[in-house]
Amino acid sequence: MSFLSRLRGNLIAFPLAAIAALAMLAISEASYQDATSSLDRLGDRGAARTKLNDLMKSILAAETGQRGYLLTDRREYLKPYEQALIESRSILTWLTNYYSQDPATAPTMVEVAKETEAKLSELATTIELHDRGVENGWRDLVLSDIGREKMERVRTLGERLLDHETSLIGVGRRSIYETLWLNRIGVSAMAALSLLALFMYLRQTATLDRALADEAERMAGERDRLEREVAARTAQLKELAQHLQSVREDERSRLARELHDELGALLTAAKLDVARLKSRLGASANVEATERLAHLNEALNGGIALKRRIIEDLRPSSLSNLGLVAALEILLREFAARSDIKVVDKLEPVDVGEASQLTIYRLVQEALTNVVKYAKASEVVVTLQVPSGGGALVAVRDNGVGFDTEAPRLARHGLIGMRYRVEAEGGTMRLASRPGEGTLIEATLPPAPATRVPPAASGDDTAALPAAAAA
Repeated sequence: MSFLSRLRGNLIAFPLAAIAALAMLAISEASYQDATSSLDRLGDRGAARTKLNDLMKSILAAETGQRGYLLTDRREYLKPYEQALIESRSILTWLTNYYSQDPATAPTMVEVAKETEAKLSELATTIELHDRGVENGWRDLVLSDIGREKMERVRTLGERLLDHETSLIGVGRRSIYETLWLNRIGVSAMAALSLLALFMYLRQTATLDRALADEAERMAGERDRLEREVAARTAQLKELAQHLQSVREDERSRLARELHDELGALLTAAKLDVARLKSRLGASANVEATERLAHLNEALNGGIALKRRIIEDLRPSSLSNLGLVAALEILLREFAARSDIKVVDKLEPVDVGEASQLTIYRLVQEALTNVVKYAKASEVVVTLQVPSGGGALVAVRDNGVGFDTEAPRLARHGLIGMRYRVEAEGGTMRLASRPGEGTLIEATLPPAPATRVPPAASGDDTAALPAAAAA
Protein backbone atom coordinates (compact mmCIF):
# COMPACT_ATOMS: atom_id res chain seq x y z
CA MET A 1 0.00 0.00 0.00
CA SER A 2 1.47 3.32 -1.07
CA PHE A 3 2.07 6.33 1.18
CA LEU A 4 -0.64 8.36 -0.63
CA SER A 5 -3.12 5.51 -0.22
CA ARG A 6 -2.41 5.33 3.48
CA LEU A 7 -2.75 9.10 3.78
CA ARG A 8 -5.96 9.07 1.80
CA GLY A 9 -7.33 6.38 4.03
CA ASN A 10 -6.54 8.35 7.21
CA LEU A 11 -9.19 11.03 7.74
CA ILE A 12 -7.12 12.85 10.39
CA ALA A 13 -3.66 12.74 8.82
CA PHE A 14 -4.74 14.14 5.46
CA PRO A 15 -6.42 17.29 6.86
CA LEU A 16 -3.43 17.83 9.14
CA ALA A 17 -1.02 17.43 6.23
CA ALA A 18 -3.11 19.79 4.11
CA ILE A 19 -3.27 22.35 6.93
CA ALA A 20 0.50 22.06 7.49
CA ALA A 21 1.14 22.51 3.78
CA LEU A 22 -1.13 25.53 3.60
CA ALA A 23 0.47 26.95 6.74
CA MET A 24 3.90 26.45 5.23
CA LEU A 25 2.79 28.13 2.03
CA ALA A 26 1.44 31.03 4.03
CA ILE A 27 4.62 31.27 6.11
CA SER A 28 6.80 31.04 3.02
CA GLU A 29 4.86 33.73 1.16
CA ALA A 30 4.82 36.03 4.18
CA SER A 31 8.56 35.52 4.62
CA TYR A 32 9.19 36.31 0.96
CA GLN A 33 7.13 39.49 1.07
CA ASP A 34 8.77 40.63 4.29
CA ALA A 35 12.26 39.88 2.95
CA THR A 36 11.67 41.69 -0.34
CA SER A 37 10.15 44.64 1.50
CA SER A 38 13.12 44.76 3.86
CA LEU A 39 15.55 44.58 0.94
CA ASP A 40 13.70 47.41 -0.81
CA ARG A 41 13.95 49.51 2.33
CA LEU A 42 17.64 48.65 2.64
CA GLY A 43 18.14 49.86 -0.92
CA ASP A 44 16.35 53.13 -0.13
CA ARG A 45 18.40 53.62 3.02
CA GLY A 46 21.60 52.83 1.14
CA ALA A 47 20.62 55.45 -1.44
CA ALA A 48 19.94 57.95 1.37
CA ARG A 49 23.38 57.28 2.88
CA THR A 50 24.97 57.77 -0.53
CA LYS A 51 23.09 61.02 -1.04
CA LEU A 52 24.20 62.30 2.38
CA ASN A 53 27.83 61.50 1.54
CA ASP A 54 27.40 63.12 -1.89
CA LEU A 55 26.01 66.24 -0.19
CA MET A 56 29.11 66.52 2.02
CA LYS A 57 31.39 66.01 -0.99
CA SER A 58 29.47 68.61 -3.03
CA ILE A 59 29.82 71.20 -0.26
CA LEU A 60 33.55 70.42 0.02
CA ALA A 61 33.88 70.68 -3.76
CA ALA A 62 32.11 74.06 -3.69
CA GLU A 63 34.43 75.28 -0.95
CA THR A 64 37.47 73.95 -2.83
CA GLY A 65 36.42 75.80 -5.98
CA GLN A 66 35.81 78.96 -3.99
CA ARG A 67 39.24 78.75 -2.32
CA GLY A 68 40.90 78.11 -5.65
CA TYR A 69 39.20 81.14 -7.18
CA LEU A 70 40.04 83.40 -4.23
CA LEU A 71 43.69 82.32 -4.23
CA THR A 72 44.30 82.42 -8.00
CA ASP A 73 41.60 84.82 -9.24
CA ARG A 74 41.05 82.44 -12.18
CA ARG A 75 37.48 82.08 -13.39
CA GLU A 76 37.86 78.41 -14.30
CA TYR A 77 37.89 77.57 -10.59
CA LEU A 78 34.28 78.76 -10.44
CA LYS A 79 33.12 75.95 -12.76
CA PRO A 80 33.48 73.15 -10.15
CA TYR A 81 32.04 75.58 -7.58
CA GLU A 82 28.93 76.24 -9.68
CA GLN A 83 28.56 72.55 -10.55
CA ALA A 84 28.81 71.68 -6.86
CA LEU A 85 26.08 74.24 -6.08
CA ILE A 86 23.74 72.60 -8.58
CA GLU A 87 24.49 69.11 -7.26
CA SER A 88 24.07 70.21 -3.63
CA ARG A 89 20.62 71.68 -4.21
CA SER A 90 19.54 68.67 -6.27
CA ILE A 91 20.63 66.33 -3.48
CA LEU A 92 18.90 68.53 -0.88
CA THR A 93 15.63 68.24 -2.82
CA TRP A 94 15.93 64.45 -2.93
CA LEU A 95 16.78 64.16 0.75
CA THR A 96 13.99 66.56 1.77
CA ASN A 97 11.42 64.48 -0.11
CA TYR A 98 12.84 61.28 1.36
CA TYR A 99 12.94 62.37 5.00
CA SER A 100 9.64 64.27 4.88
CA GLN A 101 7.93 60.85 5.13
CA ASP A 102 9.63 60.12 8.47
CA PRO A 103 8.48 62.37 11.37
CA ALA A 104 11.51 61.31 13.45
CA THR A 105 14.07 62.65 10.97
CA ALA A 106 12.14 65.39 9.17
CA PRO A 107 13.19 68.16 11.69
CA THR A 108 16.84 67.12 11.40
CA MET A 109 16.62 67.24 7.60
CA VAL A 110 15.11 70.72 7.80
CA GLU A 111 18.15 71.81 9.86
CA VAL A 112 20.50 70.14 7.33
CA ALA A 113 18.86 72.06 4.48
CA LYS A 114 18.99 75.30 6.46
CA GLU A 115 22.68 74.92 7.43
CA THR A 116 23.63 73.83 3.91
CA GLU A 117 21.96 76.87 2.37
CA ALA A 118 23.69 79.06 4.97
CA LYS A 119 27.08 77.51 4.08
CA LEU A 120 26.49 77.97 0.33
CA SER A 121 25.34 81.54 0.98
CA GLU A 122 28.57 82.20 2.92
CA LEU A 123 30.62 80.90 -0.03
CA ALA A 124 28.64 83.06 -2.46
CA THR A 125 29.03 86.12 -0.23
CA THR A 126 32.80 85.65 -0.11
CA ILE A 127 32.99 85.44 -3.93
CA GLU A 128 30.74 88.48 -4.28
CA LEU A 129 32.94 90.53 -1.91
CA HIS A 130 36.01 89.39 -3.85
CA ASP A 131 34.46 90.37 -7.19
CA ARG A 132 33.46 93.75 -5.79
CA GLY A 133 37.03 94.34 -4.67
CA VAL A 134 36.27 94.37 -0.93
CA GLU A 135 39.62 92.80 -0.09
CA ASN A 136 39.42 93.01 3.69
CA GLY A 137 35.81 91.88 3.67
CA TRP A 138 36.27 88.57 1.88
CA ARG A 139 39.57 87.83 3.61
CA ASP A 140 38.04 88.42 7.06
CA LEU A 141 35.08 86.24 6.10
CA VAL A 142 37.36 83.41 4.91
CA LEU A 143 39.55 83.62 8.00
CA SER A 144 36.58 83.76 10.39
CA ASP A 145 34.97 80.76 12.11
CA ILE A 146 31.65 81.20 10.31
CA GLY A 147 32.32 78.83 7.41
CA ARG A 148 33.91 76.16 9.61
CA GLU A 149 31.09 76.31 12.14
CA LYS A 150 28.45 75.96 9.44
CA MET A 151 30.35 73.07 7.84
CA GLU A 152 30.73 71.36 11.22
CA ARG A 153 27.02 71.82 11.86
CA VAL A 154 26.13 70.30 8.46
CA ARG A 155 28.55 67.42 9.10
CA THR A 156 27.12 66.81 12.60
CA LEU A 157 23.54 66.77 11.35
CA GLY A 158 24.52 64.58 8.40
CA GLU A 159 26.23 62.11 10.71
CA ARG A 160 23.11 62.07 12.85
CA LEU A 161 21.05 61.09 9.80
CA LEU A 162 23.69 58.54 8.78
CA ASP A 163 23.59 57.01 12.25
CA HIS A 164 19.81 56.86 12.03
CA GLU A 165 20.02 55.12 8.65
CA THR A 166 22.65 52.74 10.01
CA SER A 167 20.43 51.78 12.93
CA LEU A 168 17.47 51.22 10.60
CA ILE A 169 19.64 49.14 8.28
CA GLY A 170 20.62 47.03 11.29
CA VAL A 171 16.94 46.60 12.14
CA GLY A 172 16.21 45.62 8.55
CA ARG A 173 19.05 43.11 8.52
CA ARG A 174 17.82 41.60 11.76
CA SER A 175 14.33 41.46 10.28
CA ILE A 176 15.65 39.57 7.26
CA TYR A 177 17.58 37.17 9.47
CA GLU A 178 14.50 36.60 11.64
CA THR A 179 12.45 36.01 8.52
CA LEU A 180 14.98 33.50 7.25
CA TRP A 181 15.08 31.77 10.63
CA LEU A 182 11.28 31.51 10.77
CA ASN A 183 11.23 30.18 7.25
CA ARG A 184 13.87 27.62 8.13
CA ILE A 185 11.85 26.40 11.13
CA GLY A 186 8.75 26.09 8.99
CA VAL A 187 10.56 24.19 6.27
CA SER A 188 12.15 21.87 8.83
CA ALA A 189 8.76 21.13 10.35
CA MET A 190 7.16 20.55 6.97
CA ALA A 191 10.01 18.31 5.82
CA ALA A 192 8.79 15.63 8.22
CA LEU A 193 5.31 15.68 6.62
CA SER A 194 5.81 16.47 2.97
CA LEU A 195 8.54 16.37 0.33
CA LEU A 196 6.71 19.13 -1.45
CA ALA A 197 7.18 21.47 1.51
CA LEU A 198 10.90 20.58 1.50
CA PHE A 199 11.13 21.42 -2.20
CA MET A 200 9.42 24.76 -1.63
CA TYR A 201 11.77 25.53 1.23
CA LEU A 202 14.84 24.81 -0.88
CA ARG A 203 13.56 26.92 -3.73
CA GLN A 204 12.67 29.80 -1.44
CA THR A 205 16.03 29.60 0.32
CA ALA A 206 17.86 29.60 -2.99
CA THR A 207 15.90 32.66 -4.10
CA LEU A 208 16.70 34.51 -0.92
CA ASP A 209 20.37 33.49 -1.09
CA ARG A 210 20.61 34.84 -4.62
CA ALA A 211 18.95 38.07 -3.54
CA LEU A 212 21.32 38.45 -0.60
CA ALA A 213 24.33 37.60 -2.77
CA ASP A 214 23.26 40.16 -5.36
CA GLU A 215 22.74 42.77 -2.66
CA ALA A 216 26.10 41.98 -1.06
CA GLU A 217 27.81 42.20 -4.45
CA ARG A 218 26.12 45.50 -5.16
CA MET A 219 27.09 46.88 -1.76
CA ALA A 220 30.69 45.71 -2.24
CA GLY A 221 30.82 47.38 -5.65
CA GLU A 222 29.39 50.58 -4.21
CA ARG A 223 31.91 50.50 -1.37
CA ASP A 224 34.80 49.98 -3.79
CA ARG A 225 33.54 52.82 -5.97
CA LEU A 226 33.31 55.18 -3.01
CA GLU A 227 36.81 54.21 -1.85
CA ARG A 228 38.21 54.88 -5.32
CA GLU A 229 36.41 58.20 -5.47
CA VAL A 230 37.71 59.25 -2.06
CA ALA A 231 41.27 58.27 -3.04
CA ALA A 232 40.98 60.14 -6.33
CA ARG A 233 39.58 63.24 -4.61
CA THR A 234 42.36 63.14 -2.01
CA ALA A 235 44.98 62.90 -4.76
CA GLN A 236 43.35 65.79 -6.61
CA LEU A 237 43.33 67.98 -3.50
CA LYS A 238 46.98 67.18 -2.84
CA GLU A 239 47.90 67.96 -6.45
CA LEU A 240 45.92 71.20 -6.24
CA ALA A 241 47.71 72.24 -3.06
CA GLN A 242 51.09 71.55 -4.67
CA HIS A 243 50.05 73.45 -7.78
CA LEU A 244 48.94 76.43 -5.71
CA GLN A 245 52.30 76.46 -3.94
CA SER A 246 54.05 76.49 -7.30
CA VAL A 247 51.78 79.23 -8.62
CA ARG A 248 52.41 81.25 -5.47
CA GLU A 249 56.20 81.09 -5.89
CA ASP A 250 55.94 81.93 -9.60
CA GLU A 251 53.76 84.92 -8.78
CA ARG A 252 56.22 86.07 -6.13
CA SER A 253 59.07 85.83 -8.63
CA ARG A 254 57.10 87.77 -11.21
CA LEU A 255 56.20 90.49 -8.71
CA ALA A 256 59.82 90.70 -7.56
CA ARG A 257 60.99 91.16 -11.16
CA GLU A 258 58.39 93.80 -11.88
CA LEU A 259 59.19 95.69 -8.68
CA HIS A 260 62.87 95.57 -9.52
CA ASP A 261 62.49 96.53 -13.18
CA GLU A 262 59.59 98.97 -13.13
CA LEU A 263 59.46 100.49 -9.65
CA GLY A 264 63.26 100.47 -9.34
CA ALA A 265 63.61 102.36 -12.58
CA LEU A 266 60.98 104.92 -11.54
CA LEU A 267 62.56 105.53 -8.13
CA THR A 268 66.04 105.76 -9.60
CA ALA A 269 64.87 108.23 -12.26
CA ALA A 270 63.10 110.31 -9.62
CA LYS A 271 66.22 110.36 -7.46
CA LEU A 272 68.35 111.46 -10.44
CA ASP A 273 65.86 114.24 -11.18
CA VAL A 274 66.12 115.44 -7.58
CA ALA A 275 69.91 115.43 -7.84
CA ARG A 276 69.74 117.47 -11.08
CA LEU A 277 67.33 119.98 -9.52
CA LYS A 278 69.56 120.34 -6.49
CA SER A 279 72.67 120.87 -8.63
CA ARG A 280 70.92 123.42 -10.86
CA LEU A 281 69.48 125.41 -7.99
CA GLY A 282 72.85 125.42 -6.26
CA ALA A 283 73.47 128.08 -3.64
CA SER A 284 70.77 130.34 -5.08
CA ALA A 285 68.01 128.08 -3.76
CA ASN A 286 66.13 129.33 -0.75
CA VAL A 287 66.03 127.42 2.51
CA GLU A 288 62.50 126.05 1.99
CA ALA A 289 63.33 124.65 -1.46
CA THR A 290 66.49 123.04 -0.11
CA GLU A 291 64.56 121.46 2.74
CA ARG A 292 61.87 120.25 0.35
CA LEU A 293 64.47 118.63 -1.90
CA ALA A 294 66.18 117.01 1.09
CA HIS A 295 62.83 115.67 2.36
CA LEU A 296 62.00 114.37 -1.13
CA ASN A 297 65.40 112.69 -1.36
CA GLU A 298 64.84 111.01 2.03
CA ALA A 299 61.39 109.84 0.94
CA LEU A 300 62.86 108.34 -2.24
CA ASN A 301 65.56 106.59 -0.20
CA GLY A 302 62.86 105.20 2.05
CA GLY A 303 60.90 104.01 -0.98
CA ILE A 304 63.98 102.30 -2.40
CA ALA A 305 64.64 100.60 0.95
CA LEU A 306 61.01 99.51 1.15
CA LYS A 307 61.23 98.13 -2.38
CA ARG A 308 64.32 96.14 -1.41
CA ARG A 309 62.59 94.65 1.64
CA ILE A 310 59.51 93.71 -0.38
CA ILE A 311 61.63 92.05 -3.07
CA GLU A 312 63.58 90.13 -0.43
CA ASP A 313 60.34 88.92 1.17
CA LEU A 314 58.95 87.87 -2.21
CA ARG A 315 62.07 86.10 -3.45
CA PRO A 316 65.22 86.21 -1.30
CA SER A 317 68.14 87.20 -3.49
CA SER A 318 70.55 86.10 -0.75
CA LEU A 319 69.45 82.52 -1.35
CA SER A 320 70.57 82.65 -4.99
CA ASN A 321 73.72 84.74 -4.42
CA LEU A 322 75.07 83.60 -1.05
CA GLY A 323 73.62 80.12 -0.55
CA LEU A 324 71.18 78.58 1.88
CA VAL A 325 73.24 78.90 5.06
CA ALA A 326 73.99 82.61 4.53
CA ALA A 327 70.39 83.33 3.58
CA LEU A 328 69.13 81.64 6.75
CA GLU A 329 71.66 83.55 8.85
CA ILE A 330 70.39 86.84 7.40
CA LEU A 331 66.78 85.79 7.96
CA LEU A 332 67.44 84.79 11.58
CA ARG A 333 69.44 87.95 12.30
CA GLU A 334 66.66 90.18 10.96
CA PHE A 335 64.03 88.14 12.86
CA ALA A 336 65.94 88.52 16.13
CA ALA A 337 66.26 92.27 15.58
CA ARG A 338 62.53 92.68 14.83
CA SER A 339 61.07 90.41 17.51
CA ASP A 340 63.51 90.68 20.44
CA ILE A 341 63.48 86.87 20.62
CA LYS A 342 66.79 85.10 21.22
CA VAL A 343 67.77 83.00 18.20
CA VAL A 344 70.28 80.12 18.39
CA ASP A 345 71.35 78.78 15.02
CA LYS A 346 73.26 75.59 14.25
CA LEU A 347 73.66 75.68 10.50
CA GLU A 348 75.90 73.61 8.27
CA PRO A 349 76.04 73.31 4.46
CA VAL A 350 73.75 70.69 2.90
CA ASP A 351 73.57 69.16 -0.55
CA VAL A 352 70.01 69.64 -1.83
CA GLY A 353 68.46 71.00 -5.02
CA GLU A 354 67.48 74.62 -5.54
CA ALA A 355 63.77 73.87 -5.09
CA SER A 356 64.54 72.08 -1.81
CA GLN A 357 66.65 75.04 -0.66
CA LEU A 358 63.70 77.36 -1.26
CA THR A 359 61.44 74.91 0.57
CA ILE A 360 63.77 74.93 3.60
CA TYR A 361 63.93 78.72 3.56
CA ARG A 362 60.14 79.06 3.36
CA LEU A 363 59.65 76.46 6.11
CA VAL A 364 61.94 78.35 8.48
CA GLN A 365 60.28 81.64 7.49
CA GLU A 366 56.77 80.28 8.15
CA ALA A 367 57.86 78.67 11.42
CA LEU A 368 59.31 81.98 12.65
CA THR A 369 56.08 83.74 11.68
CA ASN A 370 54.12 81.22 13.78
CA VAL A 371 56.49 81.76 16.70
CA VAL A 372 55.76 85.49 16.66
CA LYS A 373 51.99 85.02 16.27
CA TYR A 374 51.24 82.17 18.64
CA ALA A 375 54.19 80.74 20.57
CA LYS A 376 54.96 83.57 23.06
CA ALA A 377 58.49 82.21 23.10
CA SER A 378 61.68 83.79 24.40
CA GLU A 379 64.10 81.58 22.45
CA VAL A 380 64.14 79.80 19.10
CA VAL A 381 66.67 77.17 18.02
CA VAL A 382 67.09 76.61 14.28
CA THR A 383 69.13 73.61 13.13
CA LEU A 384 70.27 72.66 9.62
CA GLN A 385 72.42 69.57 9.22
CA VAL A 386 73.10 66.57 7.00
CA PRO A 387 71.36 63.37 8.21
CA SER A 388 72.91 59.93 7.92
CA GLY A 389 71.22 59.24 4.57
CA GLY A 390 72.27 62.53 3.00
CA GLY A 391 70.09 65.46 2.00
CA ALA A 392 69.05 67.95 4.66
CA LEU A 393 67.46 67.90 8.10
CA VAL A 394 66.00 71.24 9.21
CA ALA A 395 64.39 71.80 12.61
CA VAL A 396 62.84 74.83 14.32
CA ARG A 397 62.23 74.51 18.08
CA ASP A 398 60.80 77.17 20.39
CA ASN A 399 60.22 77.29 24.15
CA GLY A 400 56.75 78.79 23.83
CA VAL A 401 53.32 77.78 25.10
CA GLY A 402 52.93 74.85 22.66
CA PHE A 403 49.58 73.24 21.82
CA ASP A 404 47.78 69.91 21.62
CA THR A 405 48.45 68.45 18.18
CA GLU A 406 45.39 66.17 18.45
CA ALA A 407 42.93 68.97 19.21
CA PRO A 408 41.18 70.66 16.26
CA ARG A 409 42.60 74.10 15.50
CA LEU A 410 41.58 76.86 13.13
CA ALA A 411 44.92 78.37 12.15
CA ARG A 412 46.73 75.33 10.77
CA HIS A 413 46.84 76.30 7.13
CA GLY A 414 50.48 77.31 7.44
CA LEU A 415 51.43 73.91 8.89
CA ILE A 416 49.46 72.09 6.21
CA GLY A 417 51.14 74.21 3.55
CA MET A 418 54.56 73.33 5.00
CA ARG A 419 53.77 69.62 4.93
CA TYR A 420 52.51 69.66 1.34
CA ARG A 421 55.52 71.69 0.26
CA VAL A 422 58.00 69.29 1.87
CA GLU A 423 56.18 66.23 0.48
CA ALA A 424 56.17 67.78 -3.00
CA GLU A 425 59.99 67.74 -2.84
CA GLY A 426 60.01 64.08 -1.77
CA GLY A 427 60.62 64.81 1.90
CA THR A 428 58.82 64.26 5.19
CA MET A 429 57.78 66.62 7.97
CA ARG A 430 57.17 65.96 11.67
CA LEU A 431 55.37 68.20 14.15
CA ALA A 432 55.78 67.71 17.90
CA SER A 433 54.18 69.93 20.52
CA ARG A 434 52.51 69.75 23.94
CA PRO A 435 50.92 72.52 26.00
CA GLY A 436 53.58 74.32 27.95
CA GLU A 437 56.48 72.44 26.32
CA GLY A 438 57.08 74.43 23.14
CA THR A 439 56.88 73.28 19.54
CA LEU A 440 59.24 71.40 17.21
CA ILE A 441 58.90 71.47 13.42
CA GLU A 442 61.30 69.07 11.72
CA ALA A 443 61.63 68.23 8.03
CA THR A 444 63.91 65.90 6.07
CA LEU A 445 64.56 66.47 2.37
CA PRO A 446 66.37 64.15 -0.07
CA PRO A 447 69.81 64.96 -1.50
CA ALA A 448 70.25 66.72 -4.82
CA PRO A 449 70.24 64.55 -7.97
CA ALA A 450 73.59 63.25 -9.19
CA THR A 451 73.38 65.31 -12.39
CA ARG A 452 72.72 68.93 -11.64
CA VAL A 453 72.14 71.79 -14.05
CA PRO A 454 74.58 74.73 -13.58
CA PRO A 455 72.92 77.81 -12.08
CA ALA A 456 73.52 79.86 -15.23
CA ALA A 457 71.53 77.37 -17.35
CA SER A 458 68.83 76.49 -14.85
CA GLY A 459 66.45 79.18 -16.00
CA ASP A 460 66.02 80.48 -12.43
CA ASP A 461 64.56 83.93 -12.67
CA THR A 462 66.14 85.13 -9.39
CA ALA A 463 69.44 86.01 -11.07
CA ALA A 464 68.25 89.53 -11.70
CA LEU A 465 67.26 90.10 -8.08
CA PRO A 466 70.72 91.05 -6.66
CA ALA A 467 70.53 94.20 -8.73
CA ALA A 468 67.31 95.05 -6.91
CA ALA A 469 69.17 95.10 -3.62
CA ALA A 470 71.81 97.41 -5.05
CA ALA A 471 69.39 99.80 -6.83
